[in-house]
Order: sequence, then structure tokens, then C-alpha cells
Amino acid sequence: MSPLTLYLGKLIGIGLLAMCLSLALRPKASLATISAMMNETGLLLVTGIFTMTAGIALVLGHNLWSGPPLMIAVTIIGWVSLLKGLAIIAVPPARLAAVYRVLNYPQTLRLVMFIGAIVGAWMTWAAFTATPEVTI
Repeated sequence: MSPLTLYLGKLIGIGLLAMCLSLALRPKASLATISAMMNETGLLLVTGIFTMTAGIALVLGHNLWSGPPLMIAVTIIGWVSLLKGLAIIAVPPARLAAVYRVLNYPQTLRLVMFIGAIVGAWMTWAAFTATPEVTI
């Protein structure tokens, strides 16, 4: 597997695992922070810009739709980040809050974070145990 895929798999995997576990372990504080962010349009804009920029970087550097599952997972996360960043920038905060309510987010926070932690653990494991390509 390419060194870039392995690096991004490790970076995204460890980051996703740490973020999901920390949010799941403190659900009340996490939900309070998310709720407070919805009322801070400047903070939402900055968050959207950073999320979109990270997504653009991943899409430009790693837009690979065939190969091992880790390679495809990194690409999917890049596109999801890009689209999420665009949504945060373009969709009014009240609409974003309504989407979270429709998804029943306060009640599903732990489930979503558990799934994210599993994906992060898998990406971390896959990236650290894969055989890197040897280039000469």
C-alpha cells in the first residue's frame, strides 16, 4: 500500500478514535458544546472552513476509489469532510440544528461515537499492519 495511504490511515484512524472516545465518555459536555456552537455563527464558519479545507486536501491528494479497503475508506472520509464543511458553511445554523434533531442526535450520540471509534480503530489497525510499497 502507498505510504500516503498508510500515513493518512494512521492520522485519521488515531484522530477519529481519540475524538469519538472522548466525546462518548463525556456526552453531556459534548452535547452542550455542540449546542453552544450552533449559536456561534463565527465559530461555525471557521469550523466549516477548516473541515472543508481538510476535505479538499484529502480529495486532491488521495482520490482513489479502487484498491484495498483502507484506501477507499480514506477517500470516502475525504469526500465526507469536504461535503460536511460545505454544508456547515452554506446551510443556515437553524437548518443544521434541525437536521441534527431529525437524526435524533442527542439520543444517538453514544451510538454514533461508538461506530466512529470502531472505524477509527479499524483504520489504525489496518494502517499499522499493512505492508508498505517498496519504491526504488
